[in-house]
Amino acid sequence: MEREKIMYIIAGLGNPGRQYVRTRHNAGYEAIDRLADKYGIRIETEKFKALCGSGVIEGQKVLLLKPLTFMNLSGESIRAACDFYKIDPTEGLTVLCDDINLAPGQLRVRAKGSAGGHNGIRNIIAQLGTQEFARVRIGVGEKPDGYDLADYVLGHFSQEEWETMADAFSHAAEAAAMLMTEDVQTVMNRFNAKK
Repeated sequence: MEREKIMYIIAGLGNPGRQYVRTRHNAGYEAIDRLADKYGIRIETEKFKALCGSGVIEGQKVLLLKPLTFMNLSGESIRAACDFYKIDPTEGLTVLCDDINLAPGQLRVRAKGSAGGHNGIRNIIAQLGTQEFARVRIGVGEKPDGYDLADYVLGHFSQEEWETMADAFSHAAEAAAMLMTEDVQTVMNRFNAKK
């Protein structure tokens, strides 16, 4: 069987299972779903410890990936896909994830960087052996005083927050698509402005 030629991998981080739908930690999953809807890509194949689907975005063959490993082991799935398709993460990988250091709905596009306290990103860096991969961080707001961090990121958005976030997920999807055809600085200039 001939191996499909994939040029890019776009991975959205989250946790599998109905109880995690619409939680802050699943912002990456939500953004991937928006991307899949926009470009008619069905994410229903189980491979690389992930749900995935391939298609064409902005003329490029792409694999959309939703790791099923739970957040803290996201790198296992992403590394397996990168290895299989011989993708250099510094050029062909974009990761979408939540960020508690950004206001709800604000985006931050980066070409590389540390984990910034995000366990999913930390595991990806450990698995890939590099911090140099693009990421689109989606602000979910900082943890209120007295809250446990895990409880906060696994908590559900309020209806009011959800309306703000729905736009952010669409913008994050747009940023990820744009990263395939534009240089990262152009994408940062467009999406990193404070809301």
